[in-house]
Amino acid sequence: MIDKSLFLTYFYLLVYILLSSGVILYNKWVLSPKYFNFPFPITLTMIHMGFSGAVAFFLIRVIKVVSPVKMTFEIYATCVIPISAFFASSLWFGNTAYLHISVAFIQMLKALMPVATFLMAVLCGTDKLRWDVFLNMLLVSVGVVVSSYGEIHFNVIGTAYQVTGIFAEALRLVLTQVLLQKKGLTLNPITSLYYIAPCSFAFLFVPWYFLEQPGMEVSQIKFNFWIFFSNAICALALNFSIFLVIGRTGAVTVRVAGVLKDWILIALSTVIFPESIITGLNITGYAIALCGVVFYNYIKVRDVRSSQLPVESIPEGMTQEWKFEKKPTDSYDDDTNSRGLGSASDQSVDEEAPLISSSRISHIGRSQLSNRDV
Repeated sequence: MIDKSLFLTYFYLLVYILLSSGVILYNKWVLSPKYFNFPFPITLTMIHMGFSGAVAFFLIRVIKVVSPVKMTFEIYATCVIPISAFFASSLWFGNTAYLHISVAFIQMLKALMPVATFLMAVLCGTDKLRWDVFLNMLLVSVGVVVSSYGEIHFNVIGTAYQVTGIFAEALRLVLTQVLLQKKGLTLNPITSLYYIAPCSFAFLFVPWYFLEQPGMEVSQIKFNFWIFFSNAICALALNFSIFLVIGRTGAVTVRVAGVLKDWILIALSTVIFPESIITGLNITGYAIALCGVVFYNYIKVRDVRSSQLPVESIPEGMTQEWKFEKKPTDSYDDDTNSRGLGSASDQSVDEEAPLISSSRISHIGRSQLSNRDV
């Protein structure tokens, strides 16, 4: 008989892969001039943010599923607004790329995400420049360059939009760690949407007013309520599916599932959008980049495990305290790297903790070591 817990884990992973692939293909279909022909990526992103913010408001203020966190004006101004700006920018540039390049090529370019995150972390001082990671990032970059060279319909504008969106998302992740952790603030997916989605909507309004609003007045716009409503629901469901997967597995498992999703998505995109043509050089370059991404994940897991203390080295009183005080919130409960909003934990050193036993004990042990060093 199949273990129920194991079945639910694989079911959540399947739902995550289907939703993530579905949202990407759906956005491409809506925005592409060859299909639904709604070439307004900022408008589509604003629809997602407005809908997500409204749902979060309903869940928190009406149904009261969760309670809002203590948010002061200073935290909102110095933390939420910058994070929201870069989050909105990453979605805006990423959706704009669909107008110019294929879904398959976009997924290949997304292999640059670990490179961008590492560079932003080094520049912001949250990570140190290490030669093993640097050489790994170089391998990923070479793979992406080879894949780009093999792209038949290479478009400079579309590639620039996608790469800019990747670096905006990377900076958002680093800022989440630097700003929110410094304030001791953790946001779950619902509270993230509650605070960040309205701010992202407001940020997008300015470029929308100058770049897209004039064109919408003179063009024949196809606006089908059910298409945009279902599209927004899929984007919202993706955020919650990532939350469920992280809660049962961990960030590394999501990354591994993301690699599988990318291969499935590349194959599906060539079937759904016949204009997407994959060359042998594309696949070779992406395979090289993928090797770098897999090794990067291995380095992160190795670093986390090497930083853990064996249980025997923890004082008995500390382990007893852990047994009595452990709460459900001790596990890291959200990671929205794919298209989510994120929390202070999604780029912390313990982001793979759900995969490792005794994560709380290891945290206490590291605290003990820190105190000894002082």
